[in-house]
Amino acid sequence: MTRLRFPVAILAGLAAAALLAGCAATGPDTAGARATGSGSDGASATGTTTAPAGSITVFAAASLQRTFTELGKRYEQTHPGTTITFSFAGSSDLATQIRNGAPADVFAAADETTMQGLVGSDVAAGAPRDFASNVLEIAVAPGNPEHIATLADLTRPGLQVVTCAAPVPCGAATGRVERIAGVDLRPVSEEQSVTDVLGKVSSGQADAGLVYATDVRGAGGKVDGVTFPAASRAVNTYPVTVLRRAANPALASAFTAYVRSDVGQRVLAAAGFGKP
Repeated sequence: MTRLRFPVAILAGLAAAALLAGCAATGPDTAGARATGSGSDGASATGTTTAPAGSITVFAAASLQRTFTELGKRYEQTHPGTTITFSFAGSSDLATQIRNGAPADVFAAADETTMQGLVGSDVAAGAPRDFASNVLEIAVAPGNPEHIATLADLTRPGLQVVTCAAPVPCGAATGRVERIAGVDLRPVSEEQSVTDVLGKVSSGQADAGLVYATDVRGAGGKVDGVTFPAASRAVNTYPVTVLRRAANPALASAFTAYVRSDVGQRVLAAAGFGKP
């Protein structure tokens, strides 16, 4: 019988080829499959980021301007390649713009009623999530020169009082505290956002106005705040949602989650917002 014999060199070459083939089987595709798990910062075990990039536009209630601006900057700093643009106004105005087709990825409202209007019109991509709460205070000039102590004091003759218009969340809250306290306010002006009310008081155009507690805290001493019992029974809860027409739904979802995260809640609490 004839036996086939291979030179040692040939056997060594075949072994080397088999080794290379085995390495190829665990090349880039297999390694990539192993690195799909990611940590809480959106980075994989190999350090490759899996967090969504790009840009989004966030429509948010005027009372969120300071906190959301800060949260947007923090998010961009910790997630390179992202841009968060904001549009702040009265919640009802923003909701109207969204229904009329304004390009936005996220909507954060100052009350649940305004948000439910969008949910009912099938504009929201999913169920809104509550992330904060707020109550009203009476904003007065520094030092409270008119000596306003109660909600009823705002009915004094000659006192220039401003409030939000009824369709605006702070206006709806104003209506609730009036009914609770049995007070009928006669404002000289009804504004479309809480920041407009604050501006009238801080500039001296009004003696007092009903704004959120967070607005008084964020005014930097330009106004003082007067608390009143009825406010605690008219709490506004703030919901946020991704919109159905969002151009970047992945980043929109990531940012809304960031608002509800421990970091977001600390920023909101520092500004005076309560838990949802």
